[in-house]
Amino acid sequence: MTRPTKDLTSDTLLAEVLASLDDDKAEEIVQIDLRGKTQMADHMVIASGRSSRQVAAISEKLVARLKETFGLTARIEGKDTGDWVLIDTGDVIVHVFRPEVREFYQLEKMWLPAGSV
Repeated sequence: MTRPTKDLTSDTLLAEVLASLDDDKAEEIVQIDLRGKTQMADHMVIASGRSSRQVAAISEKLVARLKETFGLTARIEGKDTGDWVLIDTGDVIVHVFRPEVREFYQLEKMWLPAGSV
């Protein structure tokens, strides 16, 4: 990952991630504030696509937009299968799932306060 833009904050990055997911019709978008919970990132975003193809497309477009907008090269895993794609931007971790896979792993329950899911 590279981050040439010095003024880039995690909140600015989060806003761009959320806008990209919304533009590409991702469903059930959940954002989780990780500050104070872990040092791996400031935010986590979990979203769903309706199919493997849409999950892969949402992920590819997000990575391309981040590179174009901020010059940020994010790491991406799982794009080839399209069941669960992980995008690591450094300050924002993004998970894009097919609905069945998301239901199976239930990441929200791990990170959100009890009763908020």
